[in-house]
Amino acid sequence: MNEPVVRIRIELEGTDPLVWRSVDVPVSSSLMALHDIIQVTMRWKDAHLFEFVVGDRVYGEPNAEDAAWGRKLFFAKNIRLKSLIERGIDHFRYVYDFGDNWQHRVTIEGLRQGEAETDYPAFVGGARRSPPEDVGGISGFEEFLEAVSDPRHEDHDRMLTWCGGPYDLEDIEEHGIRVILEQFAVRRRGPLASHRRACRSKDTKDR
Repeated sequence: MNEPVVRIRIELEGTDPLVWRSVDVPVSSSLMALHDIIQVTMRWKDAHLFEFVVGDRVYGEPNAEDAAWGRKLFFAKNIRLKSLIERGIDHFRYVYDFGDNWQHRVTIEGLRQGEAETDYPAFVGGARRSPPEDVGGISGFEEFLEAVSDPRHEDHDRMLTWCGGPYDLEDIEEHGIRVILEQFAVRRRGPLASHRRACRSKDTKDR
């Protein structure tokens, strides 16, 4: 589908070497949809709370506890990338798992017309595998890497068992990322085609 898209770069702050991903996303996507996309590209499991911090506003999935604590949280599903771009916003923060506190810098790198033969969202690239869930934040991740990279480390076998098997920092599981994002794109394709046909029909009647 030929539609406006933006290139989104996601960087996991505090990682060294840097863990990052890049993906082309329709500007019609909500922040909720972007959350899903980030989860896929980082190979997170969507097992924890999240929020987007955009200027002085915080977006996520509000609940009664937020109000009880006097915390104002806006619905991530109600704000689209197009609106952020129109407000001149080119970067914001995505936080996942408030315990491990994974802070991501999200950058909008450019707006352009998408390619007609490409379905979006589309994976562009990335480097280094994301930390396992519940590893204990940046410090825990560093300790984890030290253990799994050294067969003589006292926690080597235990850590590999805990994370479910071998852990290759350079393997971002690109094939799995592409497969799931293609499924996202397929789900979007039906409603988009219906909307476009309706618009064309209306345009024909107005002539």
